[in-house]
Amino acid sequence: MITAKDVADYFLSMSDEEAGDLLSNLKLQKLAYYAQGFHLALFDKPLFPESIQAWTHGPVVPDLYHRFKEYGSGAIPVQTFDPSSMDDCVRSLLDEVYSVYGQYSAWKLRNLTHDEPTWVDAYRNAPSSEITHDSMKAFFKTLLN
Repeated sequence: MITAKDVADYFLSMSDEEAGDLLSNLKLQKLAYYAQGFHLALFDKPLFPESIQAWTHGPVVPDLYHRFKEYGSGAIPVQTFDPSSMDDCVRSLLDEVYSVYGQYSAWKLRNLTHDEPTWVDAYRNAPSSEITHDSMKAFFKTLLN
């Protein structure tokens, strides 16, 4: 199984600094959330083992947040990443998530997640509580139809 760090590094390697297409921590968090959610819906198993929590500004992988918090709301530098550790299916999923959701701003993604039951229910129960795989799988399956 790959890690949330692998997913983040893959997305960061797709950033295009010259085009001004850089990722903030907030945007990266939402891309990791969407990747995990669609992987659960499609394959019935998590993409990465790290938990996702319902924070004030939407779903967050705490390990990733702490890794990149030094950048604040600014751009995280482009990373180099060797995708050979991922199978074609995973790379294809990540490419699709980036293609669909990467076009949006961090705040647009934040607002999208605030309308989704996975975040709403977890945050309402207790801010910073875990967003369960079951709730993500159920919600993301509705997006596949």
